[in-house]
Amino acid sequence: MSEETRKELTKKRWAVFVASCLINLCIGSLYAWSVFATPMAEYLSGILGGTALNAGNLAIVFTVANSIGPVTLISGGFINDKFGPKWVIFAGGLLFGAGMIVAGFAGSVGMLIVGYGMGCGLAMGLVYGCTISNSVKFFPDKRGLIGGIATASYGISSVLISPIANMLIEKAGVLNAFRILGVTFIVIICGGAFFIRQCPEGFVPTGYQPPVQQSGSTEGVQKNWSQMLKDPIFYVMIIMMTCGAVFGLMTISQASSVAQNMIGMTVASATAAVSILALFNAAGRVIAGYLSDLIGRINMLTIMLGLVIAGLLLLYFSGEGDVAKFYIGVSIVGLCFGAFMGVYPGFTADQFGAKNNSVNYGIMFIGFALAGYVGPTIMGKLYASTGAYQSAFLVAIGLAVAGLVLSMVYRKLRK
Repeated sequence: MSEETRKELTKKRWAVFVASCLINLCIGSLYAWSVFATPMAEYLSGILGGTALNAGNLAIVFTVANSIGPVTLISGGFINDKFGPKWVIFAGGLLFGAGMIVAGFAGSVGMLIVGYGMGCGLAMGLVYGCTISNSVKFFPDKRGLIGGIATASYGISSVLISPIANMLIEKAGVLNAFRILGVTFIVIICGGAFFIRQCPEGFVPTGYQPPVQQSGSTEGVQKNWSQMLKDPIFYVMIIMMTCGAVFGLMTISQASSVAQNMIGMTVASATAAVSILALFNAAGRVIAGYLSDLIGRINMLTIMLGLVIAGLLLLYFSGEGDVAKFYIGVSIVGLCFGAFMGVYPGFTADQFGAKNNSVNYGIMFIGFALAGYVGPTIMGKLYASTGAYQSAFLVAIGLAVAGLVLSMVYRKLRK
């Protein structure tokens, strides 16, 4: 690569990154499902005749959307690494918008699963893997910060898109809201795809000097997915990610119910608590990503695992009227969960190389998908059996402790 080309890419990488964040903001609307659930349940109850549905009956739609992403995250990663991210993102934008539009014509739960669940879920995997991995490749000098901001733009979407979706539902009805958003997302994502440029292999930005390789360093290592799966460190990392994602998704999935049933907060106050949790989740991705560039990924994750135990203990000891304690607890959990999501793209690239990170991170993301099922399930079943949330928080503390142990195992294996 000529010096002229390197200088040009060093400037243009910022435009690629901004476009990636805007695209992530759109696909992150997948997590605004709760806004659609109740009005869609009411609509389907009306047309199905005699079948009374509620938001809980439609939870399967979001479960499918959240669980199916790794399928295309991995397969899209293969295409991205071979042909570049532009057309993968373009195809994902079409599929995501089409999924929303199909949901806007849904006359049954099954059609809703096909449209929103499968369409948007598969599209999310296609797009997310490309935007995150390509951005991280372009910024070897700021992997943590860039990974943090890129994932934060995805995580903050539910806070920003939810009021827009709610306004559309109130003014145009839930079906039209799906259709309007679907068309809008196609325009933004597919348009943004043309600003995406594939990062050339071995790209080093102007003015950046890669660190001198030391004993035990993974700098320069480029492992493909099969080589990664033969490395014991991969299994330590993916289980540690699952531990970090479980305590986060466990709390996020039931935050409103915990606020109302355990603390005695009003619906409005509980909704505000969910928004605060989401904001700290986004902030954690950026802050931890930036700090991990300075102090190291594993050091940052270890600090977050220790901190989250304090947050979960606050939630465990919270009771009726302990509003301040609850707010502090969920804020800490949101911050630490966000840290895991922000640090892991760079962590994976550091350990196994940036060249194949689209596929490698897609496989690592299976840990998150697993947590998306395990976390809410643990919370729901323990509450159903005990009538309280405290035992679920004890399980979460146990997982955080397990994560701390795994961080020590990681350090030992690295040596």
